[in-house]
Amino acid sequence: MSLRIERWADTGEPNAQALRQCLEREGYGVFEWSDAPGTIYSTHSHDEDQSHWIICGALELTVADKSYTLRAGDRDFLPANTKHSAFVPGNEPVRYLIGAKY
Repeated sequence: MSLRIERWADTGEPNAQALRQCLEREGYGVFEWSDAPGTIYSTHSHDEDQSHWIICGALELTVADKSYTLRAGDRDFLPANTKHSAFVPGNEPVRYLIGAKY
């Protein structure tokens, strides 16, 4: 399995509680995280499958030299051991849920 991105298709704003419930139904342990503008995470990987679901703001994720900007409602599916980096672009913080399958 490789990185997969789902773009927000609903017309309304994402509801953090509904997103959390969806992740939990899919078997993820979930926690909420936020980062200030300009935050950089250098290249790293995780031992478990993860999914990042953006509540507000934006997160730029880079995998295999290709960058994807996730915005409110967008979600990624990041398989275990996938090397990636992340950056918070713009002037607004990003708030997101992290789902992890341990």
